[in-house]
Amino acid sequence: MTQTGSIRPLDGTAVVLDAGPRAEIAALAGRLLTAAAGRVDSAEWLREVRGASARLPHELLDAIREFRHDPGPEGVLLIRGLPVAADLPPTPTVPGSVQRTATLGAAAMTAVMLQLGEVIAYRQEKSGALVQDVVPVPGQERLQSNAGSVRLQMHSENAFHRNRPDYVGLLCVREDPTGDARLCVASVRRALPLLSPEARRVLGEQRFLTEAPPSFGGADGAPVHAVLRGAPEDPDVLVDFASTRPLDEEAGRAMEELRGAFERTTHALALAAGDLAVVDNRIAVHGRTSFTPRYDGTDRWLHRVYAVADHRRSRVDRVAGGSVLN
Repeated sequence: MTQTGSIRPLDGTAVVLDAGPRAEIAALAGRLLTAAAGRVDSAEWLREVRGASARLPHELLDAIREFRHDPGPEGVLLIRGLPVAADLPPTPTVPGSVQRTATLGAAAMTAVMLQLGEVIAYRQEKSGALVQDVVPVPGQERLQSNAGSVRLQMHSENAFHRNRPDYVGLLCVREDPTGDARLCVASVRRALPLLSPEARRVLGEQRFLTEAPPSFGGADGAPVHAVLRGAPEDPDVLVDFASTRPLDEEAGRAMEELRGAFERTTHALALAAGDLAVVDNRIAVHGRTSFTPRYDGTDRWLHRVYAVADHRRSRVDRVAGGSVLN
């Protein structure tokens, strides 16, 4: 796939909200701006959003529930038309930018994500904020992180972490003015038939190591692991092509074969304001094409929220049963 190629049609679930559902969601999100004083990271605000999420338009609830049951061949749910503020401030340019106070976009996407599970964050990343900004940061252009602007390698989100998210939500609140920045998504369900039997065997063995990304400040990486895990005919995938290291030459060849299969099956999505892409982090990897930031307040701006289907699994890492993992 070339970075300037046309966008492949998305064969997975896509929901385009018309005027009626958009107005319903905007009204619901608007009420959440003042709930619990709009404190996004508070348990009280999350409780309000959790209740409001059950009142999302039934067409949207149906699509989310179906995606939760089976993420389909692509592993991504694309929702177009969520409300975002019309009077946005300039795109942030500082490291670690987050949303601590409720906005229309933050409220709407959190409501959607809470229909998939429970939202979480990580104390070592973005100071544990539940709604994080994905924006280019001056001086960090070449980093393999959400603050960079070089091509972001395909990866499972937080592949190194024992309690990585099951779902990654990315809401566009300001689209890239250059048109170059695109979200790339590829599913192991599409890539698997392109792999040789030998590569599938090797990728299913514990012959790989994954390091923690720079955004986690030197946290320990994952123990030795397999890249393809679970049912051989429909496996989960766990890989970060920027930080997963094969432990031998045969494992390296298998990983390169997987990289090629993902490149042949990647969707490159140009997100517009109000578009929410939800990636199933168990079967899909994602990345981003390169782009040139302007740093003039008009750059691409996404919100990011994580969700897990099994909140109990991470209880040992969450102080007082909260939403932030240590």
